[in-house]
Amino acid sequence: MELDPRILMFVIFGLGLTLAVTLERFLAKFWLSLPILYVGAGFALFSLPLGLPHINPTLDSFDAVALEYITEFIVIASLMAAGIAIDRPVSWKNWRQIWPLLVIAMPLTIAAVALMGWWVVGLAPASALLLGAALAPTDPVLARSVQVGPPGENKRHDVRFSLTVEAGLNDGLAFPFTYLAIAAVGMTSLGMWTIEWAALDLVWRIAAGCAVGWAVGRAGAWYVFEREADAPMEAIEQEDTAEQPKYSTSEGLIVLGTLLLAYGLAELAEGYGFLAVFVGAVTARQRENRSRYHKLSHHFIDQIEQIVLVLVLFGFGAMLASGVLASLTWEGAAIGLALIFIIRPLSGLLSESFCGLPLPGKLAVAFLGVRGMGSIYYLAYGQNHGNFFHFDQLWAIASFTILVSIVVHGIVAGPFIRLVEERSWHIHDGEDEGLESHSPGSIAVPAPDKP
Repeated sequence: MELDPRILMFVIFGLGLTLAVTLERFLAKFWLSLPILYVGAGFALFSLPLGLPHINPTLDSFDAVALEYITEFIVIASLMAAGIAIDRPVSWKNWRQIWPLLVIAMPLTIAAVALMGWWVVGLAPASALLLGAALAPTDPVLARSVQVGPPGENKRHDVRFSLTVEAGLNDGLAFPFTYLAIAAVGMTSLGMWTIEWAALDLVWRIAAGCAVGWAVGRAGAWYVFEREADAPMEAIEQEDTAEQPKYSTSEGLIVLGTLLLAYGLAELAEGYGFLAVFVGAVTARQRENRSRYHKLSHHFIDQIEQIVLVLVLFGFGAMLASGVLASLTWEGAAIGLALIFIIRPLSGLLSESFCGLPLPGKLAVAFLGVRGMGSIYYLAYGQNHGNFFHFDQLWAIASFTILVSIVVHGIVAGPFIRLVEERSWHIHDGEDEGLESHSPGSIAVPAPDKP
């Protein structure tokens, strides 16, 4: 009997979904991660003569379009889950450790990668800039193991908090530089186009994304919490209570719909949809802090994220098997290795130099900047919206960097985070680092004890 590749893909995907949770727990005992196994499985299966389709955006423009749409959705889902999970109240004091990662580490990373792409590999300036913009953002999808836990845990963890919020915000903040690369195609000098880029792509789109996200988050929270009163926390914590919670898993549909609405409205307003999704999720999370609803919605979105993640991991393995690394050179590989082991750690340490984390905690934030699906999205977006040169090299460098990140961070992240936690290196030093609490009647995030 001849195997039907379509049916075989259903079997592979179904088996991958069924075993995902069990394998994730099992692999953690051996300092491994699920992405390592599933990318390897995808590579092995798509390398066999089974008639499975090839996935290579350098050879087929349809693959680039499909990758853009699929990775766009999984990044949106990951940003939702990350935003809803953040218990810490939003204020300059509570979030001040984040801003240097966005205004120092990220631009330095973009500049360093772009410079190496132009100087070492010989890419055109616009292509080098696109490579820097694609590889600069840390990934909310593959960084699950280093992010904050579900909402309501109320455990202060400055390392996980920094990595989660950075991944949530810089996935949107990489867009101005992607647009700059697209605008720079064919340009030989600065001019009015750079002023237009600064006004529209840098200022307006960021402001519009944040404003739409905040407005939709506030509206969504009002719709949920004014429409139906929440069940008391005490009743929820007792399994045998006669009082049943009023929320059901169908409420997750409201969260998903609201945040997809934020994404769409922000894009219609020519803002950054990724920023709108994360800002909207964080804004909604600030309302009724103790509500069980946040845990339900986070669980719902997390399930969606895991489903798409399994598909994307197999797909990335298929890309590797289909020859996306064929154009990789030693110089291109050097960019990926430099980004993971030199550029990101140094720029991260520089940006965190004035925060109160102990040095090992700063090293954890600096080193555990995972690269992943966001990079694939930006590269696919650039390919579909600009006429860049050397796209085979761009895909090869980006794919190699993601592969190295999956392996290195997948092995190192778990033990590194556990060591930091065991030694209490994950909390800011100093009396002045206490966090502001939520409004009265909600849960305050505790500050560390004075040594």
